[in-house]
Amino acid sequence: MTACPGLSLAALAQWRSDGLRFDHRGQPIFVREAGTASDEDASLLCLHGFPTASFDWYPIWAGLNMSFGHLLAFDMLGYGFSAKPSGQDYPIAVQADIAEALLRDRGVRRVHLLAHDVGDTVAQELLARDAARRAAGDASLEIASCVLLNGGLFPETHRASRAQKLLLSMLGPLVAAVMTEQRFMPSFALVFGPQTKPSAEESKVFWSLLAHDNGHRKLHRLIRYILERRANRDRWVGALQTTTVALHLIDGALDPISGAHMVERYKQLIPNPDVSLLSGIGHYPQTEAPEVVLDAFLRFHARLPP
Repeated sequence: MTACPGLSLAALAQWRSDGLRFDHRGQPIFVREAGTASDEDASLLCLHGFPTASFDWYPIWAGLNMSFGHLLAFDMLGYGFSAKPSGQDYPIAVQADIAEALLRDRGVRRVHLLAHDVGDTVAQELLARDAARRAAGDASLEIASCVLLNGGLFPETHRASRAQKLLLSMLGPLVAAVMTEQRFMPSFALVFGPQTKPSAEESKVFWSLLAHDNGHRKLHRLIRYILERRANRDRWVGALQTTTVALHLIDGALDPISGAHMVERYKQLIPNPDVSLLSGIGHYPQTEAPEVVLDAFLRFHARLPP
């Protein structure tokens, strides 16, 4: 099993230094890219979760790069090192627009998806769009496969944390306004497995990503994707149920938000469910158990037809 590096402030600084800027409708989007797109092989697009950023993929990035000739990841609008425009929400449709615009800008015609948390919801929207293009005979962009990590795929199984509930309430703007590292990290650590909680260094990394350009002040706007999941349930759950794209779910069983209980619902609703359930792991499998996640991901891809 490949050894994967851990999160550190030094690695974060290098990740940012090696990043690129992609302008989307006047907003700068932070992008990490490895290799170049080709007509022969599909690219891999990694979609991060709430409330962090693309650096979540750092522990498995090098391992992914050994198997894919072209990798892309970006910080969604409002997250990490991307723009954080004030006075607006950050809808899933906009994040999906950015993903598609980036892929087309890079000349990608076939893409594999690897998603986590809110990235799962973006992936669900992309799958819905993919189905519409296929029905219309539009081959300009095709999703080749989709791997999902812990996320609220089904609104009825999402168990919001106390902090999430507060951010979604009328108190949300106040909660965001008084958010500090000391207040945030204990609550954030609760979603990790009991033996895989963030170290002091990793906690600094997570907070650094969240607080960059005062991003923590916008948490009450970023988290509104949870309400979108409810409003768009038929479209996004339907996208998983009817897609012809190969799906795989890798899930940390001890995640209190979307752990083993969500997997049970997945098995009930998704035809021929293909699942890797990780015991002892919480909401961030790619940082809690990167070697296991990378192995499960690559084993799934090894089963795909050429």
